[in-house]
Amino acid sequence: MSPPVSNDMVPGELWARLRQTTPARIALGRVGHALPLGEVLDFQLAHARARDAVHAALDVAALEGALAPLPVRHVESDAPDRATYLRRPDLGRRLSPRSAALLAETGGRHDVVFVIGDGLSATGVQAGAARLVQACRTELGDLSIGPVVIAQQARVALGDPIGEALGARVCVMIIGERPGLSVNDSLGIYMTFAPRTGRSDAERNCISNIHGAGGLSPQEAARTLGWLLREALRRQLSGVDLKDDQTPALPFEDQNPA
Repeated sequence: MSPPVSNDMVPGELWARLRQTTPARIALGRVGHALPLGEVLDFQLAHARARDAVHAALDVAALEGALAPLPVRHVESDAPDRATYLRRPDLGRRLSPRSAALLAETGGRHDVVFVIGDGLSATGVQAGAARLVQACRTELGDLSIGPVVIAQQARVALGDPIGEALGARVCVMIIGERPGLSVNDSLGIYMTFAPRTGRSDAERNCISNIHGAGGLSPQEAARTLGWLLREALRRQLSGVDLKDDQTPALPFEDQNPA
């Protein structure tokens, strides 16, 4: 809840209260015509962390260890390295020939396949993807769930050929979101019914802003995914035609209005 604002507050007090409600850079102050040195250094640090998140390599072995004892498959996109991945988004949307052959041999038939892609924040994936997968599996425990696929140099659409190869009715791509100057470790979930190469972004449902610093918690994201996924299976679709129209729970203080 936001702190109360009084009409008697002086501007400095008002800005101080507003800064408590948002991570946005407001009311930074000034020294002459410039920002205070501390604020300049904070900005440079946030910018460096965002750049590091984009360029960092995913520690696949550590992520697989965090997912244990779940079965895991490893694939990569057709982008051979990080520099190419950043310049050529199209290559991040298709499997390398080796990975395509591996999945063709694996095959299968599952209600759900989870894909963990490094995306634009390996930092976020390293920090929270395993915990998010576990929360989602708990929410979807009555469904058939295939092996977890760890995908490197991955864009969202890479989940389509992966889900298709593994016979998934629904593909759930968990991927590192583009970092900003407030959050560099956020995750997104992209859910696609009947995944196959050529699906458009309009055919996916997205749950975003999943992170520990004021974002959506893994449990909240898993509950939303559980509702959307079951509706996708029931209605045989996903994307813009499937809206999250659950009735939101009221905050505790609002459940017994006077």
